[in-house]
Amino acid sequence: MYKNVQSLLDITKQLNIPLHEVILKNEMIYNNLMEEEVYSRLAKHYDTMVASATRAVMQPLEMTGNLIKGFSFKQGKYGSGDTLCGDYLNNIMTMAFSSCEVNASMGRICAAPTAGSCGILPAVLIETARKFDLPTKDVLNALLVASGFGAIFMANATVSGAEGGCQAECGVAAAIAGAAAVYMAGGTAKMCANAVGIALINCMGLICDPVAGLVQLPCGFRNASQAANAVVSADMALAGQTCAIPVDEIIDAMYKVGRKLPIEFKETSLGGLAATPTAKKLEKKLHKISIFTE
Repeated sequence: MYKNVQSLLDITKQLNIPLHEVILKNEMIYNNLMEEEVYSRLAKHYDTMVASATRAVMQPLEMTGNLIKGFSFKQGKYGSGDTLCGDYLNNIMTMAFSSCEVNASMGRICAAPTAGSCGILPAVLIETARKFDLPTKDVLNALLVASGFGAIFMANATVSGAEGGCQAECGVAAAIAGAAAVYMAGGTAKMCANAVGIALINCMGLICDPVAGLVQLPCGFRNASQAANAVVSADMALAGQTCAIPVDEIIDAMYKVGRKLPIEFKETSLGGLAATPTAKKLEKKLHKISIFTE
């Protein structure tokens, strides 16, 4: 039914139905599913998100290298006091860290859109739903909206860090989470699209440079910070902020930037943070440990 953001907005306007219903109809046609089956899948994915976003909040998880062990617990403990960002944003960061810890400890997560960006969408969905006291069906509709925009990225760009850098993983996750947050706040389809574009603008060119090849650092911090990007972008969009560059052109620009990034900055651990002296020492230490434990 739609191939890009503009056609999605056009169809929504022509049919005069909510954004999530357009995406729902497309999903039903594309995958030959009944409405109940679509929502059943959404509920299953959301349950996985909730489980991963809460598992490490009170119990730090063991993982290879332990580079982000206890990050969720530490952020949650801090967030319960007097903070700069307040409960809402600190809770989001806490849950984003939790999903990353679960992923790093070989637990079950929902790739949204990838394992390396698994904490962003769940954290934004869960805490925004809590903020507005939304019923589960509304949250699933927001997840549907996020998936609709995610499908557009898959069709017209990439969500692979190996192909487009971290902007394609955490950046896209922030974009679709921003759209979901806008939708849960009662924003229009156009506002959802604006949140997508703003979030991408905010992280254009972000490289993928995992320390020691592990999806921990800087991935954990980027999940937390890009979750913040999502809600900041959502608030900008809800305030009526727009960009002179159409969203589809922003997506295309992101893709072109990613394709032109040097190989050192695309998940190879050969550049950026992964190439620092301390990162190389960590990598060497972890390599020795793996040799002796095999």
